[in-house]
Amino acid sequence: MTENQIRQLIKSATSIGANYMEANGSVSKRDFKSKISICKKEAKETTYWLRILINLFPNKKDELKILWSEAQELLLIFSAIIKNS
Repeated sequence: MTENQIRQLIKSATSIGANYMEANGSVSKRDFKSKISICKKEAKETTYWLRILINLFPNKKDELKILWSEAQELLLIFSAIIKNS
């Protein structure tokens, strides 16, 4: 995995939290849903990068699968929030 790919993983993973904080400070329902949609997109991207890492580093598979599962759960949570907002 290249340094750029690692940066992409870090960027997508940390963007989830940053956009969630912004969503909680939204002034409108539309803005809230927009920020949560970004959270969902970033969670999906994070699962993508983690899948690549799982394939590249089989010796770290168990640890990485835990992170992948967490990102997948966030994806489902954000989907439910969007659906129910």
